[in-house]
Amino acid sequence: MLRRSIYKTPVQLRAMLQPGRITADALQAVRAIVAPGVTTAELDATAARIIESRGAESNFQLVRGYRHTTCVSVNEQVVHGIPGDRVLEPGDIVSIDAGAQYAGWNGDSAITVVVPDPDRPELVAARDELSRVTEGSMWAGIAAMARGTHIGEIGAAIEDHIVGAGHGYGILRDYVGHGIGRKMHEAPSVFNYRVPDPGPRIRPGLVLAIEPMVVAGSEETFVEEDEWTVSTVDGTAGSHWEHSVAVHDGGIWVLTAPDGGAAGLEPFGVRPVAFE
Repeated sequence: MLRRSIYKTPVQLRAMLQPGRITADALQAVRAIVAPGVTTAELDATAARIIESRGAESNFQLVRGYRHTTCVSVNEQVVHGIPGDRVLEPGDIVSIDAGAQYAGWNGDSAITVVVPDPDRPELVAARDELSRVTEGSMWAGIAAMARGTHIGEIGAAIEDHIVGAGHGYGILRDYVGHGIGRKMHEAPSVFNYRVPDPGPRIRPGLVLAIEPMVVAGSEETFVEEDEWTVSTVDGTAGSHWEHSVAVHDGGIWVLTAPDGGAAGLEPFGVRPVAFE
């Protein structure tokens, strides 16, 4: 049996631009309505409305047994939280993961938002810092993808950024990034920590979903009774950030960032290059 190459052709890369843009737009719309009193189901409905209005479909709903457009994880829930009637409260840390499939190609991205709480500034500051470090580690991994030779360098850069922050945060080990293209989840795996195997080469045609999942305490997690939601055993908060990123002949482009990743990569001295 022939194995499908993990590298896309220039035509295939161009086909991934639109699902990336749709995914980015959906998450921007969701971010805008995160506030106390909003339910996680309302966040999900907002993402669904944007994706469907653009002629795309939720690729999350193509996963067997899952019927929602997003995963919404709150506080100790790190990933795969199921949207429903939970009402957001001041001080909550909320991770929203979404993806769109358009014309047979996929985008996948996640953001974390902290709900303001003027009565608990220390809690909000701690959770903002967790989100900031997690997002920064994602951009460190993307910068490594732009400069590196093998996929293993991405995980090393993510881990170094998190450890370098000095907070003792945990990195989830059982949940990792992945390739993306015709399917939302493809080979290869993209670890969020240093591993001995350097992994496949980074070269034009490679498209990866880079997604660190970081927790304020122990990295030990369990799956809740709904058989989806992944929560921390010690009850500490989690954060999840993700972008789909393409390497092309001219450089690197973040498919799920409105600016191609320019703002996030600037601190790392990397400038994304657009392609059409």
